[in-house]
Amino acid sequence: MLAGFRTFAKSPFAVILFGLLILSFAVFGISDVFNGPRMSGVVAAGSRSVSANDFKTRYENYRKETERRSGESLTPDQAVERGVDRQILQEVALQESMAEVIRKFGIHPSDKLIGNIVREQMSNLHPNQRPFDPITGKFDPKMYEALLRENGMTPDSYQASLSDEIAQTHVFTGVANGLHAPRIYAALQAAYGLEGRDLAAFAINPATIERPGDPTDAQLTAFMKENAGRLTRPETRVLSVMRVSAQALEPSVTINPADVQKTFDFRKDTLATPETRSLVQIVAPDAKTAAVIAQRLAKGDQPAVVANAYGRQPVIVSDKPKSALPDRKVADAAFGLAVGQVSPPIVGSLGISVVKVTKITAGAAPSLDSVRPQIEAELRTQGAQAKAYDQTQAYQDAHDAGSDLIAAATKAGAMVMTTAPITAQGADQTGQPIPGLTPDMLKTAFDLSAGGESELVELGKGEYYAAKVEKIIPAALPALAEVRPQLVQVWLQNEMTERLQAKATALAARVKKGESMEAVAAAAGSKVQRVSGISRENAQQHQGLGRDLLLATFNAKPGEVFASRAGQMAFVVAKLETVHPGKIADMARITQAMRPQIDSGLMRDLGEAARLGAQAGLKTKTNLTLARQSIGVDTDALAKAEAAKTGKVKK
Repeated sequence: MLAGFRTFAKSPFAVILFGLLILSFAVFGISDVFNGPRMSGVVAAGSRSVSANDFKTRYENYRKETERRSGESLTPDQAVERGVDRQILQEVALQESMAEVIRKFGIHPSDKLIGNIVREQMSNLHPNQRPFDPITGKFDPKMYEALLRENGMTPDSYQASLSDEIAQTHVFTGVANGLHAPRIYAALQAAYGLEGRDLAAFAINPATIERPGDPTDAQLTAFMKENAGRLTRPETRVLSVMRVSAQALEPSVTINPADVQKTFDFRKDTLATPETRSLVQIVAPDAKTAAVIAQRLAKGDQPAVVANAYGRQPVIVSDKPKSALPDRKVADAAFGLAVGQVSPPIVGSLGISVVKVTKITAGAAPSLDSVRPQIEAELRTQGAQAKAYDQTQAYQDAHDAGSDLIAAATKAGAMVMTTAPITAQGADQTGQPIPGLTPDMLKTAFDLSAGGESELVELGKGEYYAAKVEKIIPAALPALAEVRPQLVQVWLQNEMTERLQAKATALAARVKKGESMEAVAAAAGSKVQRVSGISRENAQQHQGLGRDLLLATFNAKPGEVFASRAGQMAFVVAKLETVHPGKIADMARITQAMRPQIDSGLMRDLGEAARLGAQAGLKTKTNLTLARQSIGVDTDALAKAEAAKTGKVKK
């Protein structure tokens, strides 16, 4: 949801806020699978509702972010299969429920606060994304709307979302500031983490285990069937992908010097560097106080001292053009002063204030030579995009006339790449990704049938593609002959592991019956080793013991004997000899250090309980069927498939 705009998320309360509002989608939703409640929206929480389009926007934002991080596409059917649709629906229901409860509390940020934060967020964007007129520097509502539209939002929906976040931040920050868990909570955690354990163990000597012989074909075939899920190769496809790329065409574009001069003449004013000023602004409570502030600044008093005398903080503005100052009257006054001058009281649209100019940087008009590279690059890009468009037209004309993808691309002079068999994730048979294939291209290609060709798809900025499925290789187990060497190695390793484990279990049983660890170890050709002071706090220092052995050690009772894996192939017989508490001084130190963490954990639990309570109290309704339909799921086909699985016929 344009998370990059949330500059206040960098505050000290960001961890708490995000822990409450952007919980991971790990909780399954509610509502019947196929027959949602009768309601017009996807979520209804009191006076609030989420439409199908709003839900689709939130789902698309989640999908795009997931694909960006993992590189794996997520289809609507996969979202249903993995429960993502339910998780997002439940998260939206919790968010809307909490927002509705806070609204009922009467907590709502002012329009001025929301406007200030929007402007601040827009100013912090990359210069190419900021919705400000490049000539005047003024906020441009049309550019703002276009930026939000690219992210599936409108100014109203974005500002409503921002209003919810501000309100919830205020509520939860207020609670967090006064919430402290009892000290005993941290003390118990410290005692738990510092509890020390002394372990005695001996390893099973592999030399004492009879080596398994090579498996037969029947054993390998059975092994393959038992592990079919891991060994089955996914469906792969041979694709032909036609690419038209403006970026690739740029080197072929010739720049006309006359066009460079013409562009420079047209844009000379916009290419100029505007005058900037640095200043100090002090907002006064009234005109009389403003006059005194102006007198003191003119005498040379420090702005911070003057502002502090009236309970204010000076506003520092550094190297800003006139257009960047939000109050036009303040801007006019500041840009009429010399360096070191102080303005008289200014009655602006945002109150009465006084400014002192501390620095002036004169503007500069560009020369043609200084901006020639920039203009040539822009003209080259425009020319390449025009060439790319012409190629797509030639391709489309040839394709419409009956040529297949490769023939049409050849006539248009476009690039065509034919791949080796690849998976839906774009990897070849060795698991390596194929360069040049994006998640969108793969999704398009894997939605086609064998021999099918896609329409021409525009990616933006002069980039286009079309895909054809040359061949489909269904998912299947590999032939035994193809994987025999690797399979034999895994089978032998598994067989040896089972024999080592059985030996360890048998030796542990002897110790449990009364034989000493030393005697049993010696009989098994091994020797007892002892490790003292293993605790949860220092567990990383004992990683050499292996994760399984450490877990078994922490789960065992004093005097308990057990067999455990210790690493990849090693097995041990172990005995937990003693358990002893940590040192008092260490527990006191850790108790104090853990208190902020315990407070945060309690706040997260309280926040989640508040959201669940809000949902229950409002009796928030969700419509899973409509949610699925909004993201492109065929719910009728899904219902029939589910009925077929359960053996029930859906009427």
